[in-house]
Amino acid sequence: MQVLKQTLYMAAAIAVAILFFSCRKKKADKAPDDAYVPTPYNIQYPSYFPAMHIAEDNPLTVEGVELGRKLYYDPLLSKGGPNDGKSCSSCHIQQYGFTLPNSIVLPHINLGFNSNFSWKGAVSGTMEDMMKFEVEEFFAATPANFQQHAEYPTLFKRVFGSETITHKELAYALAQFFRTMISSNSRFDKYLRKELQLTPSELNGFMIFNTEKGDCFHCHTVGLFTDNQFHNIGLDSVFTGENQGRTEITGMPTDLGKFKTSTLRNVALRNSFMHDGRFTTLAQVIDHYNTGVKKSNTLDPIMTKPGKEFGLQLNALEKADLIAFLNALTDESFITNPSLSKP
Repeated sequence: MQVLKQTLYMAAAIAVAILFFSCRKKKADKAPDDAYVPTPYNIQYPSYFPAMHIAEDNPLTVEGVELGRKLYYDPLLSKGGPNDGKSCSSCHIQQYGFTLPNSIVLPHINLGFNSNFSWKGAVSGTMEDMMKFEVEEFFAATPANFQQHAEYPTLFKRVFGSETITHKELAYALAQFFRTMISSNSRFDKYLRKELQLTPSELNGFMIFNTEKGDCFHCHTVGLFTDNQFHNIGLDSVFTGENQGRTEITGMPTDLGKFKTSTLRNVALRNSFMHDGRFTTLAQVIDHYNTGVKKSNTLDPIMTKPGKEFGLQLNALEKADLIAFLNALTDESFITNPSLSKP
């Protein structure tokens, strides 16, 4: 009888053990689906670019970048808002360097290195700050639209560890994708990497660009080809309406007529220049700097240096060479990169 009891106890213990380890195995098998372990994204950019600021609470991950790309092209972002039916890609088209023809839309190029955004600097800070503005104010996105979506809750959980979607998660995912929108493979970049030689015309244009002859490099710093600052470049001498510039943001009279320096990367793909689109060709832009600068109290000192009181005074060949160099800033791989295209 005692042996029988021991046998029964042992059988019961074995059954419990089997059940216990079976449950543990099922939980272990299920863990990968529930785990929040996004894959780190290895971002790369040239040594002649400044260091990119990446927020500590929003590290780049493969899953986060892909989610941001999906959001970039999804009009659900604007559903019910003032721009209903539009996505980021509606006004920022890849084949044009992520800008829009015949518009004053600033391009989405290398913005991960910027701290001032929009022509007048309506937003300053991190990429997360800019994306929060886009999500909350420009698009007036409704998080519930994504929360009720068949795919998005799962995608957000893989990136942020939770299916809960708020404006913050929308902005953070977009910020991750924006940081990968890097243009650094133009003919000029290949020249810097000693992969090819520029033409004599392009080289002479670069010399004009990067010396006091053209004075372009002061604001369009080699690398990003923008200093991310605001300047009055002599477009007007009287400032009214939209031409008042950054002073509308800061309230400071010293900012009258100042606008953000736009990057010159992929500039040859555009047909609208300056904050109001007043010029439609690069030749017109150069003619402005050559002979069309208007004086005012806030005109940038660079425009009034000794010898530049009447403009650059470039001749026809020098202007053509400068345009040749600007054409060499076109990055074909950027405008065809499938990892930046609609998923």
